[in-house]
Amino acid sequence: MSEMDNNPQPDSGSSGGGGPSAEERQWAMFAHLSALIGFVIPFGTIIGPLVVWQIKKNEMPFVAQQGVEALNFQITVALAFLGAVILSFILIGFLLMPIIGIGALVLTIIAGIKANQGESYEYPINWRLVK
Repeated sequence: MSEMDNNPQPDSGSSGGGGPSAEERQWAMFAHLSALIGFVIPFGTIIGPLVVWQIKKNEMPFVAQQGVEALNFQITVALAFLGAVILSFILIGFLLMPIIGIGALVLTIIAGIKANQGESYEYPINWRLVK
C-alpha cells in the first residue's frame, strides 16, 4: 500500500550488502559477551573469546577481527587485575580492582552491542598481543 511495503527486508543473513551478515554480527557479539563467562568459570574471560575466535576466524572475517579484539582486551584486563592484586599489598589495589572490573564489564557490553549492530569496535584501552 505504501512505498515502504515494496522495499525488501533488511539483511536476512547474506553479506551481499557489503556489511557483515546477521550471523556474523551475532557471532561477533558472542565473541565479546562470552567473556562474561568469567563470572562463573575461572579464566572464562579469556577462554570464552578464545573459543569463539578459534571456531569462526577462518569462515567469518568480521568475527575474526572482533574475536581477536575481544581476546586482546580480556588479556589486558587480566594483566591489569593482576597488577591490582600485587598493588593490594600497599592498599591501592583494593581501590583499583572494582574500577577495573566495572570498566571491563561496561566496555564488554558496549562492544557486544556495537558488534551486533555490525560496527567494528575497538576498545579504548587494549594491549594487542594476539594478531
